Amino acid sequence: MRIDINLASQPYEDSRNFWTYWGTGLGLLVVLTLLLGYFAVTGFLQANRERARIASLQAEIAAYDQEKARAETMLNLPENRAVRDRSRFLNDLFQRKAFSWTKVFEDLERVMPAHLHVVSIHPDLSKDNNLEIKLIVGGESREQALDLVRKMEGSKHFKQTQIESERSETEPTNGDRVRFDISALYVPSAGSAEASGGMN
Repeated sequence: MRIDINLASQPYEDSRNFWTYWGTGLGLLVVLTLLLGYFAVTGFLQANRERARIASLQAEIAAYDQEKARAETMLNLPENRAVRDRSRFLNDLFQRKAFSWTKVFEDLERVMPAHLHVVSIHPDLSKDNNLEIKLIVGGESREQALDLVRKMEGSKHFKQTQIESERSETEPTNGDRVRFDISALYVPSAGSAEASGGMN
């Protein structure tokens, strides 16, 4: 008995390769879906923990704020004003005495770019009772002042450094074509206070 098969109308199909490729792709897709689901659930749980921690910290801050408000109310009573004023005066005095000119100039020398120099320096206390340094520096270009600001910010002794103003010198002195007013919070090293270098 003779059987004729027309391969043109019934082409041969390799089902094994088809299912191998599609099965592998489907398996990878399932694994990827499971991984994404795992990361989504983990992220959700982590976010819940972070929200709970933030709420706890906010409650602590609120409690400290209330305690601070009560203490300030007590200090503002007429009978306590003398103690409050004396305490503020002494705290201010201690902070000023802890200021060391020698240490400040050493720290500034480490970050001062070439061809830029300090014209004047004035220490003061900021509104937050931090030690603030106000500098007037002279140089040839704005880039030198920006370089100083970058180096001061990179130092562990200066924070919140910014150029407050700049002005061109019509008659340059000492080669200073531009002068800059710069402010920064100063963070002295622990144990670096020198009584002999305190502000008067």
